[in-house]
Amino acid sequence: MEIITDPFFYLVGIPAVLIAGVSKSGFGGGLGVMAVPLMALALSPQAAAAIMLPILCLMDVANVWAYRKNWDRRNMMILIPAALLGILIGTLSFSYLNEYAVKLIIALIAIGFTLDHWFRGKKRGDESGPANWGKGSFWGAIAGFTSFVAHAGGPPVSVFLLPQRMDKTVFVGTTVMFFIVVNYVKLIPYWYLGQFGGANLGTALVLVPVALFGTWLGLWAHDKVNAKLFYRVCYTLLFVTGLKLLFDAVLHFVSV
Repeated sequence: MEIITDPFFYLVGIPAVLIAGVSKSGFGGGLGVMAVPLMALALSPQAAAAIMLPILCLMDVANVWAYRKNWDRRNMMILIPAALLGILIGTLSFSYLNEYAVKLIIALIAIGFTLDHWFRGKKRGDESGPANWGKGSFWGAIAGFTSFVAHAGGPPVSVFLLPQRMDKTVFVGTTVMFFIVVNYVKLIPYWYLGQFGGANLGTALVLVPVALFGTWLGLWAHDKVNAKLFYRVCYTLLFVTGLKLLFDAVLHFVSV
């Protein structure tokens, strides 16, 4: 079994997997978008995404059991068909994708949405309401596309779900159910495009214990955080994630 032996990869890869596990199981997946950028400090973004996908699929199985009774079916009916379309678009455009342009789009979405909530949300009445098919289809497609490119579907999904102000457990459970479908569907195009060759699968297997610990830690933290603080954390993590992606994208374009 081939594995990556570069120590620097594990220096950034272990925290990346740990963050992804905590985020997916306890905080709705928003901060998990940082996993691929962190790993990409040590290897290509394509290899980083290929290593993370089997790990994410394993995390999803553990999380589905924990949240199997706590998810919103209407939101799933809206988001999933659109996400599948987004994955298809990502697959067809794989050879033409500019990773940093996608990062820039995700960053602007995350930062813009969070700032709008912080500065205007209370004035306009940011209250819970039913899931909207039009908005859900749009954000679902964006989530499918960005998830295919860099496992960065968390921010678009959060943009759609957070304003509904649903119970925090239902919010996390809905994102868990959404991503188990999206991630397992992505296995097909990733395999077809040859992303599971070399040491990618072996390295993913080595990181499995870290993934399981991160999942447990996220589940533990979820029960210890009250609803008000939970949403503050979600919006803050969404904003920080956006800043990180924006920095990466701008730095790349400036240096070109």
